[in-house]
Amino acid sequence: MSMKISTRQVDGVTIVDCSGRITLGEGSITLRETITQLLAKGEKKILLNLGDVNYIDSSGIGELVSAFTTVRKQGGDLKLLNLTKKVHDLLLITKLYTVFDVKDDEAVAVKSFN
Repeated sequence: MSMKISTRQVDGVTIVDCSGRITLGEGSITLRETITQLLAKGEKKILLNLGDVNYIDSSGIGELVSAFTTVRKQGGDLKLLNLTKKVHDLLLITKLYTVFDVKDDEAVAVKSFN
């Protein structure tokens, strides 16, 4: 299953709803292009909703880190929302859980940008 992405705005925060797999190839490229387009439009508050992401491989993890650093370099902020148990465990194992600001509630996550 390939990755699908849709974006929406809530109180000045761009929520990127991801579903499927973030893997080497199409999944990570789709994510990278989406982040690049949002930054080009001046969107600096980005919330990645990973609630429907059922699998991330090492290149997908790399893409999350890359997106995070790209957004930060441009003065923005990127946070993660609704991690599945698999993705949560993967971030714990790789010690990236401490790098990302991870939220479980969308309303709380949106407020945390202000």
